[in-house]
Amino acid sequence: MKYSHNGNGKDNGSMEQAVRERYARGAKTKEEALCCPTSYDPKYLKVIPKEILEKDYGCGDPSRYLKEGDVVLDLGSGAGKICYIASQIVGPKGKVIGVDFNPAMLQLAKKYQKEVGDRIGWHNVEFRYGKIQDLKTNLEAAEEILSEKPVQSMADYDRFEAKMNRLGQERPLIPDEAIDVIVSNCVLNLVRSDDKKQLFCEMHRVLKKGGRVAISDIVSDEVFPEELQNDPELWSGCISGAFQENDFFKAFEEAGFYGIKIEKFDERPWRIVKGIEFRSITVTAYKGKEGPCWERNQAVIYKGPWKQVIDDDGHVLKRGVRTAVCDKTYQIYSKAPYYNDFILVPPSKDVPLSKAKPFDCSRDSERHPEETKGKRFKRTTKVKSVCMDGGCC
Repeated sequence: MKYSHNGNGKDNGSMEQAVRERYARGAKTKEEALCCPTSYDPKYLKVIPKEILEKDYGCGDPSRYLKEGDVVLDLGSGAGKICYIASQIVGPKGKVIGVDFNPAMLQLAKKYQKEVGDRIGWHNVEFRYGKIQDLKTNLEAAEEILSEKPVQSMADYDRFEAKMNRLGQERPLIPDEAIDVIVSNCVLNLVRSDDKKQLFCEMHRVLKKGGRVAISDIVSDEVFPEELQNDPELWSGCISGAFQENDFFKAFEEAGFYGIKIEKFDERPWRIVKGIEFRSITVTAYKGKEGPCWERNQAVIYKGPWKQVIDDDGHVLKRGVRTAVCDKTYQIYSKAPYYNDFILVPPSKDVPLSKAKPFDCSRDSERHPEETKGKRFKRTTKVKSVCMDGGCC
């Protein structure tokens, strides 16, 4: 099978092979140059064998954004450290799936699977063989098919491709909307340039509506020169394939994520190459802003401190102003990461979804109180107490 070249002339196959080989070496012997030192909560490390701790490479700790009961997908799970930490956080009612395309790393992760589960007290971790940019294709199934009938002609190849496409539809490695939260630790930068857009689309596909991602990765402050992007050593070392900061956020936006937030941004760069700074960053983002807009007479008030802000759908939210929103936006603002920034103003009389009309996105953004209270709202309350009795003036 031939590997493609992208527009910059990089041999993406050689880059992918360099990553596979370097991390295979890293599964056998600790490599200090693979990503930057990261601290983890020591209470979660006690059950994890030393061999895994020494040979797991990352640049952040996305596990701290998990909660009990989550179904977690770890992209590029490597030796399994984040998976085993996640197992303890999500508890016996949660589930953790690690996906990696390096057989040596998967072998190391699985080596202690039963032992670690016994120490934790439950077994809710599994590891799957696949590429994180293609979460439909089960590489273990592909190898089984090839071992039974190797590809020796174009006809064989066409049959193999058709079978894999069918398996991807009927029995994908990770089904649609199956995951509560995706984590990844310094792996997205290792995906070849041609596949990065597909990678983010796959993350969005497998997340449930309302699901989230917590991604730790390496970004650069400037665009890396093309001639240095061809260096397999720099690529496998989390340098050449690193996202430029602006492009990293655009990738989340273009895939349909919202509520994108920097959780960690290292002040000091991990490495500097040709004057370009490479540093660790952790970003969280959410899925679920898709869907129809219904009018239910709801409003939100942005608390500040900014005079006004613009959300991912282009809503302009002015501080202290009752802003008209559709039910979808209202529900989004009632949850993380927004709920601390808004006052929710429900209508005095609930409008059932079955009777709601389409929200007019072209209307004036400010919602008059009469809209939420109703024009016939003429209620007058009686004074029950005064300041000296503990009431309010």
